[in-house]
Amino acid sequence: MIVELKRLNLIFSRLRNLPIAVLGDVMLDRYIWGNAERISPEAPVPVVFVEGETTRLGGAANVAWNIRAIGAKPLLFGVVGEDRFAAQLKDLMSEYDISSEYLVVDAGRPTTSKTRIIARGQQVVRIDRENVIDVERSVENRLVKSLLETLDDVAGIVISDYGKGVISRGVLRKVISAARERKKFVAVDPKERHFSLYKGVSIITPNKKEAGEAVGIKIRDEKSLLRAGRKLMKKTGAENILITRGSEGMSLFYGDGEVEHFPTMARQVYDVTGAGDTVVSVFTATLSAGGTLREGAIISSHAASVVIGKLGTAVASPKEIITSIKQEISRRRNSK
Repeated sequence: MIVELKRLNLIFSRLRNLPIAVLGDVMLDRYIWGNAERISPEAPVPVVFVEGETTRLGGAANVAWNIRAIGAKPLLFGVVGEDRFAAQLKDLMSEYDISSEYLVVDAGRPTTSKTRIIARGQQVVRIDRENVIDVERSVENRLVKSLLETLDDVAGIVISDYGKGVISRGVLRKVISAARERKKFVAVDPKERHFSLYKGVSIITPNKKEAGEAVGIKIRDEKSLLRAGRKLMKKTGAENILITRGSEGMSLFYGDGEVEHFPTMARQVYDVTGAGDTVVSVFTATLSAGGTLREGAIISSHAASVVIGKLGTAVASPKEIITSIKQEISRRRNSK
């Protein structure tokens, strides 16, 4: 499934510096790369000789990075601690031309970080620093107040819920209500335990596992997929639902009951880290720029195929997305 190149170029031209709000759990993704040739004499674990370290934006910050990568202007609303990881996060945001002015500092919480130790291309262990308890009411109020003050200026909103304490019942109720009043497009990358709180959003983008667990249906085939998707629509009250299915592509459940399936565009898979962030960010950006739901699904599918072909948390540029679509057009012509 493709989007005409003329239409694609129009959407990307409308995206240039288009303000899109991102609300959620910001994280710092850290990677320690090395080699492992022996087992430690102290415990049955590999000894990793460090050869390099890299840091990337994760969680809601990765959503903002994806939005910036395709030309739009993300306004990132989240909570960080008062620590060195917050400083690293802000430095990275500045490097990628993302403002940190809307981040709320809570000195009593650590900045959420995930440190992955990788040896010979394989992840050996992951170390997480986080506090998943809901943020204090005073922090929640500052965060919501800041977002609502900018709501008239943004074209759409992404809520990136990783269950790390920022997306609480109170935050969702206030933000979704205000966004609906102003007729803003709202997309949610969900957490299973919060599904009942997303009522009234424009679209929810769970993966197959999340969707199935939310309604108690194990998705094994198209029949169970349709049952789960329709039950989730009823449970959440969302206008639309996009279920990402890994190598099987994506399925879009429209509010009128129609369901459309989109095959995966990936040719090589190196790392699926952050692919969900890419889908929700590119989908929201496309709709915010005047694209249709179908165009959003197609463009975000190509963007995800670009990202999973890279190692680590990554993004897709307009040029890469256009190249992927051109390749699909070429494959279709050659197969005739």
